[in-house]
This record gives sequence, structure tokens and C-alpha cells, in this order.
Amino acid sequence: MIVVRTTGHLFDHQIRYPKWEADNATLQRWLKDLNLGGVILLGGSAAELKLRSQQLQSWATTPLFIAADIEEGVGQRFPGATWFPPPMALSAIARDNLTLACNLARQMGTITAQEAVATGINWLLAPVVDVNNNPDNPVINIRAFGDTPEIVSKLTTAFIQGARQHPILTTAKHFPGHGDTATDSHLDLPIIPHSDARLASVEIPPFQSAIASSVDSVMTAHLLISAWDKNYPATLSPSILTQKLREELGFSGLIVTDALIMGGITKYASPEEVAVMTVEAGADILLMPDDPAIAIESILQAVESGRISEARIHQSSERIKQAKAKITTNHPESNSLNFLSQLSQPQATQTVTEILEHSTQWGGNLPLRKPENQAPRNLVITDNLLNSSFLDLYTPAIAIPEKLGYQTQILDHHSLDCILLDSSKTLLQIFIRGNPFRGTAGLTTKAKNIYQQLLEQKQVIGLIIYGSPYILDWFKPLLPSELPWVFTYGQMRTSQHHALQKLFNLSEDINNTKPQNFGF
Repeated sequence: MIVVRTTGHLFDHQIRYPKWEADNATLQRWLKDLNLGGVILLGGSAAELKLRSQQLQSWATTPLFIAADIEEGVGQRFPGATWFPPPMALSAIARDNLTLACNLARQMGTITAQEAVATGINWLLAPVVDVNNNPDNPVINIRAFGDTPEIVSKLTTAFIQGARQHPILTTAKHFPGHGDTATDSHLDLPIIPHSDARLASVEIPPFQSAIASSVDSVMTAHLLISAWDKNYPATLSPSILTQKLREELGFSGLIVTDALIMGGITKYASPEEVAVMTVEAGADILLMPDDPAIAIESILQAVESGRISEARIHQSSERIKQAKAKITTNHPESNSLNFLSQLSQPQATQTVTEILEHSTQWGGNLPLRKPENQAPRNLVITDNLLNSSFLDLYTPAIAIPEKLGYQTQILDHHSLDCILLDSSKTLLQIFIRGNPFRGTAGLTTKAKNIYQQLLEQKQVIGLIIYGSPYILDWFKPLLPSELPWVFTYGQMRTSQHHALQKLFNLSEDINNTKPQNFGF
């Protein structure tokens, strides 16, 4: 009933998050002696992940769940595999062509499942079925498939149907709906004040559709839903997990908690009490408790004292056995390189391209022409310069403008004071979206002031926004009608290439030439 986080890398010195990821000796001991149910992986390449999953299975007493938060394809977390645009890109397509959007969502599900199975993953912690109808949502944002229950239901159902073509588990998250919050549950406990009628009409329908589509698991949200339980967050609430999800919605699969190291739950009770209360509420899987040994001991004491019945434990154990019976587990003797033929195939690349082509927006007088008699600036702004895996010296957002004679300046939003407000002609590229632990998916007051000054002083000659459409909504009233701009939901290399091709009207091979002088 316990799933812990670990790295997808093979060696201890590669661990990036030691607070949450045990060293190999500790992890091996946990898997063998505590008989843990599985791991959730982050880090490492797709090829490395194959070896890592085999290694982990070889250490386990019982075949493991190997899970990952791969909402945008395996390549989102594990380089080398396919990285899709964020799910909200599909909702943009659905507004004009729902059939096409559903077909693309289905392909996305199939390709994601195929590549996950090839690398040893057997549990997709996807799709997100939250309805992101709050533009200030800092954590769901473009991870959602849309802002209406109708579109979210259609697209997530298609994704689940596509994933079912391969032996893998799917997950609808975050029950009963994290879309209408302005608080990140990684940091604190959001409160949903809506009535039962509103929850039934907006938040719940996508979960009903997912359950009807035989989704294998439902992940809880660390939210206080006052209409259903004034005292306990959903993750700890029998009224929500057992009465609503199990009995009223008829869900018979696995209930998995969101990570138990998140601020939305750690501030509520001690790790010992949280572990016991999740089981009392109806959860089958405890995801990422701070210490699995403490969680197990706490539950054992609760059973011995009579607080939790043995029958309740057996119910979860049986659901876990049934779920594991659906999936094939890769074993260490399978050392063939054939799995590489399952990754980043032409069909996957074509699906990514099609999503980009149908979801990208643009305006102004395209293409952007380089100013004469001066070297313009390529100003790239990111949320966090130290955690921008989508940027390096040769990614299109840097390399293409450099090739065209732009001088590069890269900043994160904490360093906007370094922007020179002068006569420099500027291509402004902004990478901003909702993500866990960020706290906001919008623009700070300081950022808004600086961007307004850049526009008022006519420094900006071109604009690309990668990520949140709500940032584009803020910019649009400020943009001169002639100023060329492009918006794309994705931030990865393919999105950058596509956006810059649109902005500059470039040939396909422009990104094949390495830049010579980066001007940092």
C-alpha cells in the first residue's frame, strides 16, 4: 500500500532531490524488507529508465508498480522519448474541431502508454481531469485538458481509451477537482467553497466519464471541500473517498493519494496520523509518505488497536493484486535493445507536430524582419533559470535568433531588474506556465510594469509566449496591432522551433546550424 519516490538515475551521486529520494542501499532495503508496493520515478533519460526499472524490479519482494507523472508524454520527464504539448493545447483545438482533438488525445494516450511500457513504467499518473476554470490557478493551469467539463470529459476519455491499447494503468486526478483554486496544494491547503450542485455540474463530470471509461485509479486532492466535509481534506475524508467516490460514483479501482509530503497535507496532521487517516478515509495507495517505515508502523498499530479493521486492509490488498494482474512487469533478464524502436517514432513526431500546428496562435505583421544597422536583442525570460530543462545553448529559442544576428540575454523572473530599458530592439520570449511549488502561474506586479515599459518605449519588435494562454490574454490589449507575436502552449524544443518558424517564416533547416557567438 506504500509507493515511494526515487530517481530514474542509476547511481546515488546522480540523485537531485535527496530530501525525497533515498539512496540505493536504503531503497533496496525498503523494497525487500518492507515489501513496498511500488515507486514513482523522476529523472534520468528514457534509455536509462529501462535499466533502472529492471534494477528496481530485481530488488523487490513483490512485482512493483512503477509510476510516473507523465501528463505530457514520457519525454516530459525522461529525455529521448516523445514530449507532447500540454493537454490544454488540445482544448484549443477542440473549440474548433472536437473530433480532431479527440483523435489527437487518443493518439497521445496510445503513444504515451507504448513508450512508458517500453521503458518499464506500468502506471501512468495521468490524465489530469481537473477543469481549470480559474485563470489564477498556479498548479493545474495548462496541465488540464480545458476549462469546461464537457471538453475535459471528452478529451480525457479519449486519452484513457488510447492508453488502454497497452498493458498499463491510468489515473484520473485530482479528485474531486483541483481546477478552481488559486492556491497550490504543494504549498498549502486550498479551500473549495462551492455548493454540492456546483461540484456536481462542473468538477465531478470528468471523473464520472473517466470511471465510465474504466480508468484504473483515481488520485485524491489535498483540498478542503466544505460542502462535503467541513473538517477533513479530501485525502483524509471518508465522506469524500468512501461515500462520494466509492459508493455514489461507483468507483471500484485503486484510490491513490496525492504525494503525502505536500504542504496541503503535512500542515494538517503528523505523518503518523496522516498515514492512518488516509486508510480510514478509503485510500488503497499512500503515495510518497515522508518515511515508509513510519507509515507502515502507524497503520499496523491502528490495526492492532482496532482503529482500522483487518478487513479494510484486505480490501486494498485485493484491489492492488487485481491492478497488478492487468499489467506486465519487465524483468531484469529482458536486456534487449528492441525497446528503443518504441520511442520517438515517426507517428509520435507527426502527432506532436499536428497538435502544435492546430493550437498555435499568432498575430501582427508576420514575419518579423530584423532591424537594419543594429544588433537586436533576444531577451528570454523563464520562471526558474536553474530548472529550465527545455533551454540550452542549442535549443531553438537560443540558437535560431543567434543565427539571425540577435544577441542573447537570458533571465528568470527574479532578475527582471537587469533588463535594460533603453533603445534596444528586442525579441521578447517568455516561458511561463503553472507548475507545482511555483505558487503562481501569472505575472508579478514588477513583471507587468517592466513589460509595459518595454512596449511603451517601443523596444519590443516581436513576442513569443510559451505556456499559459492567460499570459497572452494579459498582453493582448497592450500589443500594437502591427507587432508580430506567436503563442504556443509547449515549451519544449519542438514548440520553440515551430513558434520561431512562424515568427520569422523560416525554412525547416534553419536550426541545423550551430550558433557562433552567444553574447552572454
